[in-house]
Amino acid sequence: MPAEDIPPAPSAGRRWLRIAAMGLAALAILAVAAWGAGLIAFQFPGAALLRNGLIVLWCLLGVAACVALPWRRRGAARRPALIAFAAGFAALLAWWSAIAPSQDRDWADDVARQFDAQVRGDRVVLHNVRNFQWRSESDYTPRWETREYDLSRLSSADLVLSYWMGPDIAHTLVSFGFDDGQRLVFSLEIRKQRGESFSALGGFFRRFEQVLVAADERDIVRTRSNARGEDVYLYRLNVPPRTLRPMFLGFLAKADALRRAPSFYNTLTSNCTTVVFEIARHVVPDLPLDYRLLAAGHFAEYVYDQGGLTPGYSYAQLHERGYVNPRARSIPADAADADAYSRAIRRGVPGIAAAETAP
Repeated sequence: MPAEDIPPAPSAGRRWLRIAAMGLAALAILAVAAWGAGLIAFQFPGAALLRNGLIVLWCLLGVAACVALPWRRRGAARRPALIAFAAGFAALLAWWSAIAPSQDRDWADDVARQFDAQVRGDRVVLHNVRNFQWRSESDYTPRWETREYDLSRLSSADLVLSYWMGPDIAHTLVSFGFDDGQRLVFSLEIRKQRGESFSALGGFFRRFEQVLVAADERDIVRTRSNARGEDVYLYRLNVPPRTLRPMFLGFLAKADALRRAPSFYNTLTSNCTTVVFEIARHVVPDLPLDYRLLAAGHFAEYVYDQGGLTPGYSYAQLHERGYVNPRARSIPADAADADAYSRAIRRGVPGIAAAETAP
């Protein structure tokens, strides 16, 4: 072969660029393989043995596609593995797009109903307000109630965080208070099927629908502080009175939207904390995005930094005095005074007037 026909050797720069490109392609393939494995794990309806076998086969196909990438001069030899992987990915995407949320499943008792709101001026009638009596996670008395509220008497809002898996993960609730003593808590939760339990990973793979629950504090907060033994913190929100009503109505609108069109829970983008942020941002449009919206255990600190908690205290002071468990456990489940629990958990919390906690 004449010297002028010999292709020049690739430069070091081009070689490293090619290695980097192959590395990125391999990472993309591995990411797709991991996503597909999760989808099969949480959505495949067959027996566990078959499901696990499919996961292994799919992961092996991903490894084969990665191994095929560096073959430079034998492009035809690597095509079958890459084509098979691409075809499998297309099939998984088609399956993913066909998974639709539903309102019609065998729901667990505590999420079996969705509340329905009727608003006429200041008067709000809520059907299916949850007021279970919890003795343990599995021992409870179901109770769904119809309650009426006067929006002109809205007087406060409290942020409640319940820690169940370390300091970075918490469940977020918002409790509204009225000057006639009534309280109502909103909580976005997974809509579990009977016998099902929460999975943070499953929340990435359309495993759960979401539901907005309206409940009594003795139900939805007490079950966490007492029945489940989670660490619960309560903070008085520094919210101007004029914003309480649109916040309250925002939760009603969200519940109505979910009742009309079911939606999947997503661990990262559509969960108990993001719904609070979404509603708050309709009232305060310039609220900034922040990593603490994803690490919900730090959400109260984010609210503090935005001036949303009681002023005049450090966050550490609010956090320490907002810990409700010792006070919560002092109130028996069958206490004759229906409001004793709500008063007890607020004692000593900054920003809450003594009249709200007096026996």
